[in-house]
Order: sequence, then structure tokens, then C-alpha cells
Amino acid sequence: MKSIFEPAAYQEIVQRIERLKPDDRALWGKMNVEQMLAHCCCPLQNAIGLRKPPRTFIGRLLGRFVKESFIGDKPFPKNSPTDKSFIVTDRRDFQKEKLHLLQLVKQFAEGGPTACTTHPHPFFGRLTPDEWGRGTYKHIDHHLRQFSN
Repeated sequence: MKSIFEPAAYQEIVQRIERLKPDDRALWGKMNVEQMLAHCCCPLQNAIGLRKPPRTFIGRLLGRFVKESFIGDKPFPKNSPTDKSFIVTDRRDFQKEKLHLLQLVKQFAEGGPTACTTHPHPFFGRLTPDEWGRGTYKHIDHHLRQFSN
């Protein structure tokens, strides 16, 4: 699995985000493109340490058993479950959300492994910087594929 910390993977993600347009439609799921951009910011804020949500009860029970699904090579399946705190349902400004996501991706990628939070993931628990990098790439890639990008 690629990592957002790899320069080529980082550049690929940036280019794919930049290609998004306000009228892009999802191939699956309920979010529009603006909501998807805002949604992708939430886990990045966790990875950087800007948000520090508590561990979920279900994550404490099952997180370690399914962590491979977050960091492994197999893509996320369509309509994967989403943490309630990451669900975006209100109207958003496309350009604002796009710029915010690009800024967070840049901050995380350029900060590198040493800038990763040590706060546990709300579902999967403690992650190494390598796991944060792979999971971040995989999550953003999943949503870009959702919008044919």
C-alpha cells in the first residue's frame, strides 16, 4: 500500500484532488463532492493531532482485529462504515473544502512520520507513523475513486 509520506503518492493525491470539480457525482454513497472533501479532512486532523477523539467502545473491542483493513493493500469496499463524527451532511463550499483538504494533506505529508499524532485512532487504537501514512493514503484514494478520480 502506498503511503502519503512517499513523494510520488503525495503528488498523485494532490493532483487527483485538484482535478475534482463542483459538479462531480459520486459513483456510490450519499455524500456530494463538497461533503466528501470535508469528510476527508476529519481523519487527517486526527492524524496530525488537531482533533483527539476518544476511543470508541466498539473500536476497543474490535479495532485490533480489523486494523489490517485500514492499513493493508486491499481497497476499502464501497459504502464502508463511517465513524459518526466523520459524517458530513450539511451544505459546504466546494472551493473552501478543496483548499482545506489540500492544506491538511500538505501539512501531514511534509511533516512526515515525526509529525504524526501519538493519540490513538478512535477505532483502531495506537498506530505507527507508517500505519497513519498508509491509512491516510488509502482513505483519500477511496473517496477520490468514489468520484471517478
